[in-house]
Amino acid sequence: MPETPSNKIIEVDVAVIGGGIAGLWLLNRLRQSGYSSLLVEKSALGSGQTIASQGMIHGGLKYALAGSLTGESEAIKQMPGIWHDCLAGHGEINLRQTRRLSEAFYLWSTGKVGSRLVSFFASKSLRGRVNKVKPADYPSAFAGSPYKGSLYRLQDVVLDIPSLLDGLSRPHMQAITQSADASLQQDDEGKELLRLSPGITVRAQRYVITAGEGAGAILADLHITQPAMQLRPLKQVMVKHDLPHYLYGHCIGAQASASPRLTISSHRCRDGKNLWYLGGDLATEGVEMTDGQVIDLARSELATIFPWLDFSGASWATHTVNRAEPRQEQLIKPDSAFVGNAANRPGVIVAWPTKLTLAPDLAARTLDTLRQQIEPGATSGLQLLDELPRPTIAVPPWDLAW
Repeated sequence: MPETPSNKIIEVDVAVIGGGIAGLWLLNRLRQSGYSSLLVEKSALGSGQTIASQGMIHGGLKYALAGSLTGESEAIKQMPGIWHDCLAGHGEINLRQTRRLSEAFYLWSTGKVGSRLVSFFASKSLRGRVNKVKPADYPSAFAGSPYKGSLYRLQDVVLDIPSLLDGLSRPHMQAITQSADASLQQDDEGKELLRLSPGITVRAQRYVITAGEGAGAILADLHITQPAMQLRPLKQVMVKHDLPHYLYGHCIGAQASASPRLTISSHRCRDGKNLWYLGGDLATEGVEMTDGQVIDLARSELATIFPWLDFSGASWATHTVNRAEPRQEQLIKPDSAFVGNAANRPGVIVAWPTKLTLAPDLAARTLDTLRQQIEPGATSGLQLLDELPRPTIAVPPWDLAW
């Protein structure tokens, strides 16, 4: 198709659709690997699942709270090393400028930790990954408190998501565009093309959908039934308060469970106030509750877990987000990132990281798939993206709630 004033063509090897953590990490790796690429985002970078993340880069121990390593925890345990190299500036992507909120996550129990879990934490396999904390070294929320249980320190770094998105997008902004009505179509010969706006069309060897929950509508429009998507919703509670404590940790119940009773991350709001962002079982159970009910439950949980802290002057809000994943039997959580070819559209690849930590895994799997299918080819017209808007970074939910 020749280029005309009303029909401008961009030719690249790979077009990435979706600008969350998965798409941006993949764009970086594609361009490093010699594949000409661009990324299309319909709204703001990171909007949806990425910006709603608590920012924890973990090695899977949060999935081993029953006292043994699972398939899920084993699949993810290599990820922190990759992230730490990147944050140090010598990994596969330079993320040296990304702001770290914490160098560790803490884990404690409201009851007596079972002997099986204590033995597991002390095992040789976890040496250096889990350390028991002495009272003198407790985080400030516990310092001087009547807490008498065991508190552990996990080697899980916590990142500021807006700065992470900025670090991933800024070096490649010339290849990133915003298009609310971008659509994948087929031409008269059955070849895939991506229409960005009236008059601009992208032709790529492969189109990789990394749009999270938004992939559902794209797959439906393209009549793609495999791979299929599942959604697992969360209702997170946000607590804005005047307490000086920044806390990052998991509270586990008296009974060993595969997931934390409560997960807490701390963030600074635009008005300078501290905010605790609550996940864990609270967020899973809260989906079936009204906002008022889940906030009441959160008040009760904090009063039980931290009876020495006063949240009476706090402001409360909720944020609902859907975790988008490849469909599993009985909607169980996937063990790793997913990359698959669309069953009836050979030029389309669909990918879900399933969680923030696994973004490098998704990029590696996608590159492996692409290397088996295509070679880098001719590129033209990328400068046409200058005619289109560039997306901004999404705003965290706590700066939208108040």
